[in-house]
Amino acid sequence: MELNEIIASMEAILFAAGDVVPAARIAQVLGVETQAVLDAAAVLAQSLLEQGRGIRLLRLEDNLQLCSAPEYSQAVIRALEQRRPPRLSSAALEVLAIVAYFQPVTRAYIDQIRGVDSSYTVGVLIERGLIEPAGKLEVPGRPTLYKTGSVFLRTMDIQSLDELPTLPNMDTDEGIIALQNKIEALQAGELEGQISFSEAE
Repeated sequence: MELNEIIASMEAILFAAGDVVPAARIAQVLGVETQAVLDAAAVLAQSLLEQGRGIRLLRLEDNLQLCSAPEYSQAVIRALEQRRPPRLSSAALEVLAIVAYFQPVTRAYIDQIRGVDSSYTVGVLIERGLIEPAGKLEVPGRPTLYKTGSVFLRTMDIQSLDELPTLPNMDTDEGIIALQNKIEALQAGELEGQISFSEAE
């Protein structure tokens, strides 16, 4: 199958799906290798960007999705009469960071790091799709493990977890201060990003 045909077929599939589709699934349908689909996705993504189109192709690890271009988000919100979602609370940011950097983790592990019960905040993040169950830990009680998914990657505007910023070295005072400064900047709203929601702890 020619590259242009792969691109056109993939674009049609993603448009019709309206959601994340594994590249392997598209490859299976088209009868090509998964890498051929990922290569075609890179070409299409660059083309949409260069042409200034109103849609973008996102690669979320080995999954693909078409979405509206971020610069037109306000027009989309107004047209569809959607309210801008509130920001994430500091509690939700803490839980999300713990899951993102140490996944898969149990709620007990999150509670241990934070020093408070996180059941409500974990529930909020699951409801928003930012974290999701990832099986059970093979210990007595078999607690649920949590991990981030494609919604987290899309929200953070990254393709894989490898793109997350490196954590400061917590074995030094400088590292602890650097991390605290970043947390305070987030709480003060100085670091603008796509994450939003505001939930109580």
